[in-house]
Amino acid sequence: MNTAPHAEEHLAAAIATLGEEGFPTALTQWLHAGLAFDNMTLLSYVEDAPPTPVYRAARDLRVHARLDSAYLNGAYLLDPFHQLHLDGVAEGIYRLQDIAPDHFTRGDYYLTYYAATTLTDEIAFLITPAPGVSVMACLGRDATTNRKFSARDLAEVARIAPICLALMRRHWAGLSGDLTGKGGESVPDRLRRNAATLGIALTPRQADVAFLILKGHSTPSISLRLSVSPQTVKVFRKQLYSRCGISSQAELFSLFLPLLGLPEGR
Repeated sequence: MNTAPHAEEHLAAAIATLGEEGFPTALTQWLHAGLAFDNMTLLSYVEDAPPTPVYRAARDLRVHARLDSAYLNGAYLLDPFHQLHLDGVAEGIYRLQDIAPDHFTRGDYYLTYYAATTLTDEIAFLITPAPGVSVMACLGRDATTNRKFSARDLAEVARIAPICLALMRRHWAGLSGDLTGKGGESVPDRLRRNAATLGIALTPRQADVAFLILKGHSTPSISLRLSVSPQTVKVFRKQLYSRCGISSQAELFSLFLPLLGLPEGR
């Protein structure tokens, strides 16, 4: 006789723990009852402040090994999921490969942080309980199974999404933003300020281009983001390299890591 709890029983447990400390665990157990994933990371984002970890679970310890030391200390600034929060996107489900920059695996975030997590795929359930506030439940695949989510998995994610999002909305309904954080220093402005301490004077556009390169955007992608021609982006990039006294993207990564507050080393 099979005595393992069914998905419906896990769902009932999640509903029963709404508003309580045990809800993230119960939510994860319910999701896992019908969907195969290797890890879960729950984060809340408020305005432009660093994200707050709400819950984490993984069989491979490498997944979260540098969450506190690297991600929260600056790597999140280059994270495509963090960009979703900043962009104020609609509530729903988002897959990393659909939202990441076109040169994501060449970007500084991937090279300095993401690759070490062993993650191979991620899907986020995203809610916005209040203006300037996001909560994301990120389901991941990692080296434990070394697989991406299949078409069947994605169909199941879409099927259960309305229930998952409704539960998350109810549990985090009281979460509100601190509006005093709005309008703070942007990341490109931080790059300009910190570069100035090294005697490097960057224009706003040069700093914008540097930030987008670090995130993993190609020249055509930067062109679309900044609404300028690809040739203009190339000019800004050439000027950026000249002012920094560098000649390669690898040197750009090395120079700008400390300026973002990211730990060096890959």
